Amino acid sequence: MTKAREVLVIGGNRYFGRRLIERLLAAGDRVTVLNRGSAPPPPGAVRLIADRDDEDALRAALGERAFDVVVDQVCYTPRQADLAVRVLAGRVGRYVMTSTVEVYEYEDSIAPVRESDLDPRTVAVDLELPWQDPEFLEAHYGEGKRQAEAVFAAAPGLPYVAVRVAHVLGGADDFTGRLAHYADRISAGEPIAVPEANHPATYIHVEEIADFLFWAAGQDFTGPVNAASHGRLTTDDLCAELAVHLPHGKTVFQEVKVGAVSPFSFRRSYGMDNSRAVELGFRFGNARQWLPRAVTETLAAAKTPGKDH
Repeated sequence: MTKAREVLVIGGNRYFGRRLIERLLAAGDRVTVLNRGSAPPPPGAVRLIADRDDEDALRAALGERAFDVVVDQVCYTPRQADLAVRVLAGRVGRYVMTSTVEVYEYEDSIAPVRESDLDPRTVAVDLELPWQDPEFLEAHYGEGKRQAEAVFAAAPGLPYVAVRVAHVLGGADDFTGRLAHYADRISAGEPIAVPEANHPATYIHVEEIADFLFWAAGQDFTGPVNAASHGRLTTDDLCAELAVHLPHGKTVFQEVKVGAVSPFSFRRSYGMDNSRAVELGFRFGNARQWLPRAVTETLAAAKTPGKDH
């Protein structure tokens, strides 16, 4: 029998984070979940309540605990990464940070971007920026993740992985409202704002990213890794699948030269190359194959008028 691991999950009490915790528990791991107490973890996990931005509170909650693996689901800024390094370095065997495709926000590449296109060791870190300001953080989401990766990459003696997650779809508990936005527009026949040149993007199903994080926690590679299903999807692909369930609706695209566009429509191309993860042994599904399931799940959750029952 393999020895049960001590695993700390920071945040992650909903969506694919909750699925990850369930997978860890099912594998026999001893799981500790640390968050601000907004929601209880799945049964079987130990619950610690602390604000990860408060160093004293974090130290008090963790005490002298050591962990084989930490999965950090809610590290958005270099300040949070720096605090985590100070508190946990020396008592963690492996640190998995959930990052994002948005770290490639300065890329515009027809070819899928690889991890080497963004080396976090070359990213400048500025801890003095107003990362605590919610509006600033929202406007600099990708940069916050880039700099957080850079902090972990520079930390001595902390084996880290930055999982750069593609756009996540699916699940009856999808709280983002992004697919629902399209469903509502199609159902009402209202215009969907898209850029003049609307590029495809890479996606991953909510169950697949939970599988990926569980898998990554048990590997020994380090550094950035892209997590994306095979194939890319366009806004047209998403709307076409939604329209199957909304026979009385109408899909109307409105091209926008400047200004806000709908979620999952992109002025630049930065789909991710997943070959590193594949070579390391993970088997991805194909986005076009699971898209119908994701749409069905989202529509069922949103109870969109006009959908099939």
